[in-house]
Amino acid sequence: MAARKSGPTKKYFTPAQANAMLPLVRRIVQDITELASALRERQERIARAARPTRREADETGREELDRVEETLQAEEEFERGRERMTGYVKELRKLGVELKDFFVGLIDFPCWMDGREVYLCWRQGEPEVGHWHEVDAGFAGRQKLLQEAH
Repeated sequence: MAARKSGPTKKYFTPAQANAMLPLVRRIVQDITELASALRERQERIARAARPTRREADETGREELDRVEETLQAEEEFERGRERMTGYVKELRKLGVELKDFFVGLIDFPCWMDGREVYLCWRQGEPEVGHWHEVDAGFAGRQKLLQEAH
């Protein structure tokens, strides 16, 4: 009989466990939100450089070469940033948490509550993991955790 390969098991958190992990998650999410904003700015810069203005369209020579070099540099920076972002997201996944919004810093911690899977929900800037929502409800369905659940 062949040995069955088992994949990684899903981690479930209690509110206390999620809050204990929050200092590390908070640092990673801070890096993610800062990088997400920087990547958006770089992407906009690349898009602007790709659309020359009327004046730039009339210019030739050195100005055009400078613009091409600037675009290539911005694209390289963007790609390095994307690679860093992938690393941050992988780090969160290894911890067992799910990133829901790069710009807001919204995180879900899987939780088993009242016989069903739900998510404990935390957003950057909140002092603790104090909310939860149904798996299919998302942020709009957030509810405050009861005190005794902490």
